[in-house]
Amino acid sequence: MRHPIELISLPKITDPRGNLTFIQFPQQVPFIIERVFWTYNVPSGEVRGGHAYKSQEEVIVALSGSFDVIVKLMNGDVQKISLNRGDIGIYLPPMSWRHLDNFSTNAFSLHLSSKKFDENDYLRDFNLISQ
Repeated sequence: MRHPIELISLPKITDPRGNLTFIQFPQQVPFIIERVFWTYNVPSGEVRGGHAYKSQEEVIVALSGSFDVIVKLMNGDVQKISLNRGDIGIYLPPMSWRHLDNFSTNAFSLHLSSKKFDENDYLRDFNLISQ
């Protein structure tokens, strides 16, 4: 079953010493995490992403700062989701065309993936998924 694009509320344990948030399968992510990567020190005005995955699922969380996740749907509609909290993520199913932009200073994006890196899983032409 294909899951929809959705915001995911992550558990937040508040404490006077600082908050703690965690992610576990299957409570917060609908897949076993095979790869974790992050982007940071993104220069002002730069864009990350600009692709879809054929089979990979992904959750993105703003651990620090803020940025926008722009998702282009197969019908051409565009959704902009602003991430700026460490206890909120966005789930992106396979075939979700996305890019990230509008990075704040010191933004840090965490990406949890259902697959190990495979260049053959990338779609870098939107027309290939919108047909």
